[in-house]
Amino acid sequence: MESISVFDMLSIGVGPSSSHTLGPWRAAKMWIEKLQQKEQFTGVTEVKVDLYGSLSLTGKGHATDVAVIMGLLGTDPVSYPVKAIDEEIEKIKSKNTLLLNSEKSIPFDFKTAIVFNKTFLEFHPNGISFTATFRNGSTKTNTYYSIGGGFVVQKKGKRSKRQTKKFSQFPYPIEKATQLLHYCQNQNATVSEIVYQNELSLRDKDRINDKFKAIWDVMLDSMYTGCHTEGILPGGLNVTRRAFETHKKLIGSTTYNNPTEWIDAIRNTEVKFRQILKWVSCFALAVNEVNASLGRVVTAPTNGSAGVIPAVLMYYMVIENHDADFNDVKTFLLVAGEIGSLFKKNATISAAMGGCQAEIGVSSAMAAAGLTELMGGTPAQVLIAAEIAMEHHLGLTCDPIGGLVQIPCIERNAMGAIKAINACELALDTDPKNAKIPLDKVIATMWETAKDMASKYKETSEGGLAVQVNMSDC
Repeated sequence: MESISVFDMLSIGVGPSSSHTLGPWRAAKMWIEKLQQKEQFTGVTEVKVDLYGSLSLTGKGHATDVAVIMGLLGTDPVSYPVKAIDEEIEKIKSKNTLLLNSEKSIPFDFKTAIVFNKTFLEFHPNGISFTATFRNGSTKTNTYYSIGGGFVVQKKGKRSKRQTKKFSQFPYPIEKATQLLHYCQNQNATVSEIVYQNELSLRDKDRINDKFKAIWDVMLDSMYTGCHTEGILPGGLNVTRRAFETHKKLIGSTTYNNPTEWIDAIRNTEVKFRQILKWVSCFALAVNEVNASLGRVVTAPTNGSAGVIPAVLMYYMVIENHDADFNDVKTFLLVAGEIGSLFKKNATISAAMGGCQAEIGVSSAMAAAGLTELMGGTPAQVLIAAEIAMEHHLGLTCDPIGGLVQIPCIERNAMGAIKAINACELALDTDPKNAKIPLDKVIATMWETAKDMASKYKETSEGGLAVQVNMSDC
């Protein structure tokens, strides 16, 4: 049984896409590690990268080529200063050299060393191959697949074997929602309590708290940064940042000096009923505007859907419960991460495999579940909330204009957050005995829908809005 940590579902990275930016970045680092392990690194004289399928079709808009370079440099997407990325790329372009793993200088022509192939590899739409040429003239190619949410694999068999071994100590192994509910009922425990016990089998409570704090700090910072940054997003669509003006109107003349004070400032602002949805939308837009500009966000479960979970969590903290604290943050993220893992195990969280239902739909389900537990819902109601949120995202296509994670992606985060809150309210008013559709069934339906969906609606920019609306129209 495959088990996935919450911290695999919620990881810190750089925008704009977990599968098209963060994944290739990690794949490049993995490839270098492989060369080092086989003692081949010092003999490398040339590097070539081939992008396939969705990685190629929307690679420019998703900054896939930039991410690959950053990975080849050996930098860490969690900690590397994002403001330095452009400078680093320009240096490579001007000198036509690359410092492989920041230690070995090799010739590198940015225009020819990365090849965008429109063909699809068999295993997954997001394929990437690295070819090294060595001093003796021989070459070696390794292929990786970015399967969504920043996860990278070479082939399924090895991945399954490795993860099963790594997580075999989980006291409550979970493959299906029914198993999760069984554990909750059997142990008279909440969803977060069951998931927390699994996490404790991997790391101690101090490390868990540190990791959740780091995640929340990035989520809060991305909301704060997005709400306080104006201008035009990069990429050529000339999309105006909207969170800045919306936030300015909502916050008024209230003063504060940092993100922590900002939370209290919002709590002390008189929020009228009609402004609640504006605040939620503002939070979500802010995160994804940061994401669209190669900023640092939390993959939740993907970068393209990074705004939903922080927006709903912030809604709880500043609207529903002014006494909310770090324990509430931890509870929310434990529940959300587990729900996300159910979709990853039994369907997909990759838009290249399942369309936007696999990103915004999953993030909305995750957020709805987390909010429901914080609002006092039972474990059964938590699962109902996740089901409702996904049910009303089924069939959602991924058709980004210009291959950029901007239109319609940014607005979809706001819609996903609002749907999550609505799903929570519906679930809290639902007697589980009267619920008709189990979460496992809607996950299975999502996967069947994904397989039936035409490939042009799966993050290729070859269908939907991407062809009906030209970049020049924007």
